[in-house]
Amino acid sequence: MSEKSKRKEGMEVYQKLAVPGTSHKVLARMAGIWDTNTVSWFEPGKPPVTSKGECEQKMLLDGRFLHQKFKGDMMGAAFTGIGITGYDNFKKRYVSVWLDSMSTGIFYFEGVATKDPQTIVMECRTEDPARGPVKWRSVTKIMDEDTHLFEMYITDKSDKEQKMMEITYTRRL
Repeated sequence: MSEKSKRKEGMEVYQKLAVPGTSHKVLARMAGIWDTNTVSWFEPGKPPVTSKGECEQKMLLDGRFLHQKFKGDMMGAAFTGIGITGYDNFKKRYVSVWLDSMSTGIFYFEGVATKDPQTIVMECRTEDPARGPVKWRSVTKIMDEDTHLFEMYITDKSDKEQKMMEITYTRRL
């Protein structure tokens, strides 16, 4: 096979993998402007803390990625965050990055849709400054066209998973 044929064949593979599919349509269902209600559990045995916020989500790059801009408060302080989530057709996995005003780190999540394609489960392994190595697990459930639920769990060196947060998104627009 000539070098030109190999390049052409390679480009055809990339072009095929670049086409948004069913998983991207799942992400597109979350595009819009949302009111949020957050429930956070900061300390075991203590009551949860609730807060309100808002989130704008829109699809980028012709339906390939969901861009999220979140604004609210966390522990009584202003909180902002930015996320980008996509579905990697080559890996056959959801991928996401998250950045926020409570950290200088970038969190990278990767995961799959469950048997119910409206539920996405992703994980992030990182070093936490207070807990050491941790695993974050996120669960996103699209309840209907106007509601989705985001849950965040943490597992630290104790190897016991704890629910840290849940956010209910209610469509405003």
